[in-house]
Amino acid sequence: MAIVNRVADMQNEIAQWRHDLHAHPELLFDVHRTAASVADKLKAFGCDEVVPGIGRTGVVGVIRGNKPGSKVVGLRADMDALPIEEANDLPYKSTVPGKMHACGHDGHTAMLLGAAKYLAETRNFAGTAVVVFQPAEEGGGGGDAMVKDGLMDRFGIQEVYGMHNYPGMPVGKFGIRHGTTMASADTIAIEVEGVGGHAARPHLSIDTVLVGAQIINQIQSIVSRNVDPLKSAVVSICVFQAGTTDNVIPQTALLKGTARSLSPEVRDQLERRLHEVVEGTAKLYGAKAKLTYRRGYPVLNNHANQADFAAKVASEIVGGGNVATDHPPMMGAEDFAYMLEARPGAFIFVGNGDTAGLHHPSYNFNDDVIPVGTSYWVRLVETAMAG
Repeated sequence: MAIVNRVADMQNEIAQWRHDLHAHPELLFDVHRTAASVADKLKAFGCDEVVPGIGRTGVVGVIRGNKPGSKVVGLRADMDALPIEEANDLPYKSTVPGKMHACGHDGHTAMLLGAAKYLAETRNFAGTAVVVFQPAEEGGGGGDAMVKDGLMDRFGIQEVYGMHNYPGMPVGKFGIRHGTTMASADTIAIEVEGVGGHAARPHLSIDTVLVGAQIINQIQSIVSRNVDPLKSAVVSICVFQAGTTDNVIPQTALLKGTARSLSPEVRDQLERRLHEVVEGTAKLYGAKAKLTYRRGYPVLNNHANQADFAAKVASEIVGGGNVATDHPPMMGAEDFAYMLEARPGAFIFVGNGDTAGLHHPSYNFNDDVIPVGTSYWVRLVETAMAG
């Protein structure tokens, strides 16, 4: 692999930054310690500008090359953790009960910090590199918040790139694709109202547990029988809350879940059919049901030219045979999609090796990825703005 020598020398330092972030996870927009640490490091590196508070708690660093050039390229990393109790026994295990970096954002942030340090030292490019550290990727829409706060226009970003680790893909490999790459993610909340009563006299009640169970069953027919089999969709009910004791039929029940798709047409279809199925099923049993459908992250679409460029840069780091340019789309969601709606760019996956999966209590970012991902960021800037 063509790892940048200076980056290889920095690997242990970057890993130490990651371990500190891993030990002190923060959620959503409440990433004050993380953001302060990022801002302090960017200032120490000698960035030309360091601006906190973009999108509430995001941090942006500006690094100008030592050659004349007007191109501005943005690189983005996410900073937030997840509300999960860590199962790992590590020297740098989470010190915060119920919170951990179970998605590798500690690694993403550390790698982009490493790239920022290198770029501020060398400045071997013609133009401006903008390093973007984003809060609230895990469901809070921090990417949208930063865009709405003027990220692209304020810093003149013309192209924007993101990267995410990928458990199960060997270290030293990348994956990317044109177009549809990750799904839209919408939330479902279903409030069911029946008639509560004694468990021994169900005929005098309208059982919301039964109604809720039937709604769940019927919802699964939407993907299997309404959506074109050649298109992708997922509807998952993940919460079913009803009742407080074993001899009372509950008056109400609450279901929560998610609906995901890879196209606007299927997204519209899911929303429409969910309303029809939920309300119709409840009516069949004499109950009432209200569906609240909230649209969340949009589909993440890579721009073709920028995806080709990202693949080329990755190939220079690990060799063309280690970059899959037909990486399959994922039903997971990513709020970098908002940035790709605002500017051309691409989102790439980097192998994390044989580790636990994302959002698992035993997951840990693989420090062997650090020189690979950091070298990718460095070469992307130097290649995009070669002068």
